[in-house]
Amino acid sequence: MSEPIKYATFTKHLWIIGFGAIACGTIPLLFKHFNIKKEQITVIAKDPDVSGCAKEYDLNYKQIEITEHNYKEVVDLQEGDFVLNLSVDVGCIDLMMWATDRNALYLDTAVELWDGGFLEPDQTTSERSLYYTRQECLSVREYQSQIGKFPTVITSHGANPGIVSHFVKCALLNIAKDTGVLNKKPTTKQEWAELSRALGVKAIHIAERDTQVSHTPRPMGQIQSTWSVDGFYCESIQPSELGWGTHEKHFPNDGHRHDFGDVGIYLENQSHSVRVRSWTPSLGSYQGYLITHNEAMTISDYLTVKNEKGEVEYRPTCQFSYLPCDAAVLSMNELAGKNYNYENFTKKLLTYNDVIDGRDELGVLVAGHAKNAYWFGSQLTIHEAKKISPYNTATTLQVVSGVIGGLVYALENPNKGYLECEEMDHERIMEVITPFLGTLKGEYTDWTPLTDRGRYFEDNALDRSDPWQFYNVRYQ
Repeated sequence: MSEPIKYATFTKHLWIIGFGAIACGTIPLLFKHFNIKKEQITVIAKDPDVSGCAKEYDLNYKQIEITEHNYKEVVDLQEGDFVLNLSVDVGCIDLMMWATDRNALYLDTAVELWDGGFLEPDQTTSERSLYYTRQECLSVREYQSQIGKFPTVITSHGANPGIVSHFVKCALLNIAKDTGVLNKKPTTKQEWAELSRALGVKAIHIAERDTQVSHTPRPMGQIQSTWSVDGFYCESIQPSELGWGTHEKHFPNDGHRHDFGDVGIYLENQSHSVRVRSWTPSLGSYQGYLITHNEAMTISDYLTVKNEKGEVEYRPTCQFSYLPCDAAVLSMNELAGKNYNYENFTKKLLTYNDVIDGRDELGVLVAGHAKNAYWFGSQLTIHEAKKISPYNTATTLQVVSGVIGGLVYALENPNKGYLECEEMDHERIMEVITPFLGTLKGEYTDWTPLTDRGRYFEDNALDRSDPWQFYNVRYQ
């Protein structure tokens, strides 16, 4: 057996914040694919290590709750260190600025505020949105310019948000090749946006279906998830939102624009209560939930074309269409019936020890072009995930692949400043992460949101002039 590839070397200290399923899944691959010693790693988490992973790898594990009052003291950064933030309810903006102050590198997998930040009673719906938080995150870029320090700081680079942004670029290139549109490979934001417009792309669905099952049926009164119970609950009760495309003709009755920026809109509904139609290769058409996610904003923004006056001429709609594992669906349905009284439920993370079958099919459905729709992404089974790395389900390994890719990119490019996923070299990232993704495939489909509609009841309200209107995508 050949020696595993060592992608990069850690020369300073690695601070891992949070130690849930993603951190546990990262540790084996960290030692396998990087030159790093256990003495270079400090883990800080508010909960004990129930997995036993930290003990197995003999890590320096500090059970401390990081707050907005103590994070600088607890995370004692030195120049050249690396902060890997895999936590929930730890403010990413403060940590990114702290890393910048100390000329340290930084990576997280999702935008997080300090505990309770998304649930303040006096917040407007707009202020509870990820679009609002993303705008706040962009202040890190301004801060770096103000103080003249530009250590690489990467936000929201897990699976989704994260590697799906690189899937979009792969999909655009494949469609361009198959339709004869591509003249040269894009290298800038403007060129990628122009390619998307030239292809006629109207909508991009982050289309995910998780079919993993546990050896034990879910009991009543318990919330289950294959990646994070708290994270799944939090995004499910946040306002549903999406990047809003220029082809859209029907603004939602419950939709609202923010009073800043022009990329995203939000619905006056919890994410869990809004259902949408989408498609994946193994499942075919399905109804998922329109869950708020950062990539819906950043992908739409990245593929926006503006004229010389700064007016938007083109933008695709982008949304996350999520159908989680059956146990998670039942969990949220029961929780909704109890008016989301989260504190009255027990919580169960379905780990690699629990899951016995199924896969996570995660990709992007790029639609509206000459060949209708094209899905590109990862089909990863639990059995493949367990062979690739211990402590992982299919879902966590897809997120961990984004972590590994982000670590490599930051170590190889330590002075890039604040980065969103779309601003990274997708070819290098794909080179690193592909071995962890099971089957990586692209597939065209003739399915549209109008397929088989009106079979039993006449549906005269559809916009048949354009199947890819969000009006048709949404289940109403």
